[in-house]
Amino acid sequence: MGSDGMHHADYTEFHGMAREEILETVLDSYNALAEGQDNWVCNLANASALLWHAYRSLPLDINWAGFYVSKGSESSELILGPFQGKVACQLIKSGTGVCGTSFQSKKTQVVPDVNKFPGHIACDGETKSEIVVPIVDNTGRCLGVIDIDCLEYNGFGKADQECLEKLASAIANTCAFNN
Repeated sequence: MGSDGMHHADYTEFHGMAREEILETVLDSYNALAEGQDNWVCNLANASALLWHAYRSLPLDINWAGFYVSKGSESSELILGPFQGKVACQLIKSGTGVCGTSFQSKKTQVVPDVNKFPGHIACDGETKSEIVVPIVDNTGRCLGVIDIDCLEYNGFGKADQECLEKLASAIANTCAFNN
């Protein structure tokens, strides 16, 4: 936070940091930005910017970082949420593709080669690997997913999964989805 008490863009300065340090900084920065703010659009917009800049600072060629959120408490569809990257699929049915599978199973999907994932939805045909993490509230309801796509095979590993699962938990605890 700056001397004026406002949050600043320096939350997205990750140069010279190791991967694990970058991922922890994303989590710390998200928590600072979400303090006192429960609007899910605002928080997910900032989270997508943090993720985009964090992963783009690594020697890793990501092409999309963002969110899909549940259309409602009884919905079996995800709708596009805040993101960074190319335009994306607007609706994804529960159980289809990597995002829909993560949403339905409430389990993280680390996909080293999307071409080998049954039913993969190619919003961007250049994507090679992907990680999708469910955002589950304290009642067990899946509110949405974090989705990050990479132009390289094997783009994501255990450190990514652990940090993104912590971020998903923080999001579930700080956002009022009201749906």
